[in-house]
Amino acid sequence: MTCPDKPGQLINWFICSLCVPRVRKLWSSRRPRTRRNLLLGTACAIYLGFLVSQVRRASLQQGRAAEKGPRQGRDTAEAPFPEIPLDGTLAPPESQGNGTTLQLNVVYITLRSKRSKPANIRGTVKPKRRKKYAVASPALGQEALVGPSLQPQDAARAADAEVPGYVQGGNLAKAGERPWRLIRGSGVQVGGSDFQRPKTQESNIRIYSESAPSWLSKEDILRMRLLADGAVADLQPVSSKSGARLLVLEGSAAGSVPGCGRSPCGLLKQPLDMSEVFAFHLDRILGLNRTLPSVSRKSEFIQDGRPCPLILWDSSLSPTSNETHSSVKLTWGTYQQSLKQKCWQNGRVPKPEWGCTEVHHHEWSKLALFDFLLQIYNRLDTNCCGFRPRKEDACVQNGLRPKCDNQDSVALAHVIQRKHDPRHLVFIDNKGFFDRSEENLNFKLLEGIKEFPESAVSVLKSQHLRQKLLQSLFLDKVYWESQGGRQGIEKLIDVIEQRAKILLTYINAHGAKVLPMNE
Repeated sequence: MTCPDKPGQLINWFICSLCVPRVRKLWSSRRPRTRRNLLLGTACAIYLGFLVSQVRRASLQQGRAAEKGPRQGRDTAEAPFPEIPLDGTLAPPESQGNGTTLQLNVVYITLRSKRSKPANIRGTVKPKRRKKYAVASPALGQEALVGPSLQPQDAARAADAEVPGYVQGGNLAKAGERPWRLIRGSGVQVGGSDFQRPKTQESNIRIYSESAPSWLSKEDILRMRLLADGAVADLQPVSSKSGARLLVLEGSAAGSVPGCGRSPCGLLKQPLDMSEVFAFHLDRILGLNRTLPSVSRKSEFIQDGRPCPLILWDSSLSPTSNETHSSVKLTWGTYQQSLKQKCWQNGRVPKPEWGCTEVHHHEWSKLALFDFLLQIYNRLDTNCCGFRPRKEDACVQNGLRPKCDNQDSVALAHVIQRKHDPRHLVFIDNKGFFDRSEENLNFKLLEGIKEFPESAVSVLKSQHLRQKLLQSLFLDKVYWESQGGRQGIEKLIDVIEQRAKILLTYINAHGAKVLPMNE
């Protein structure tokens, strides 16, 4: 007797082993045939009859299969798919009688795994079928395409002319930056027009949608492309005190952008000042429109070749003082007094005894909101009296921290106007700080401010600030990559969003008004 190897045979064998002795015992014993014993015996008899019928049907099917041929029956019994072996290997093709080989039809079935994609920001997905050629903005003209470009970094390693970098209120060594060096080589002359244009196939300002974001004007896009892709003709120092350098750009139509002389210029700063680019996009999204266009640009003629912020040079700015770098003379005390008078609001001409300047009252509200989000202290709190500064901060380096006892006499700095528009401010030197904790935020920047701009507050409340910043910063290819892509940009936006929540809480707690300030 062989042991059954299939589950059905095993069950049948088990039931038969129980039923046969039971029936034999019922009919052979002298016990009375009760209803229970009769039911059990009848059930066992029916099952035995069903089992006999199954055995006959199986024997008939095996006989029919044997008539078709032993080989085919054997292959069918071994595998349900005779073309594909069960072990996953493919046997060599069988040879026919005429010398040809029988090719097997093998079907490969692959399962696609689901791919998790990040949320697409409109206008930040590059079309697959669009080819990008050399892009030149209309402001560049034909000279930008055929003009000189920059010499690659590997052209000359033995450059000796050092160009100091820009560090506000300190020297280069204290800031931890390596000195800038101008790379000389064949075809490159310092102070001349023999710089070479960088060999790029597409613009560093990338716009893949039908139009640019609504908060950036056409002039903003043209100037950003000029700064990012324009040919460099010369490199000039700004002043003896600050080590910033002017990049003189070529190829722009006369009068299209404010420049230094006949050519437009860009103020090239240190890589540590890269937050200037973030500040420009934040300013446009909030509807303030007070900063100058800024991009991030790799300077191939600098030794390290690291990305640096490049800010458009505006020759229409008013002259500034050498001490405060401001066109408006104000101390903290006179500034607080002018806030109470609401100078020039609703067209009211201030009285001489009010101590007002030519700046409109709403400008200070925009400045305070902007500086708080980025924690810029070099305008309203030059002595760092409203927070705990670090050793690297300019106020500590210049020894201004102990002068917080008499704050009313502290002068405001970097308060700039335009010559033809003294009512409005221009925000310059917008280096922000993203590493300041929530417990160390500078609330002194908001002191005396009773109104805030409606356009900016509505953006902070709309919960679309993150999406707009991602979409706007994506335009600047060099800046996006220098911050580690989307992952790095998201970390910066996290800081701004948290500060925005704190600012909205401050506005509600102090009962400040939110007014339209689009005069």
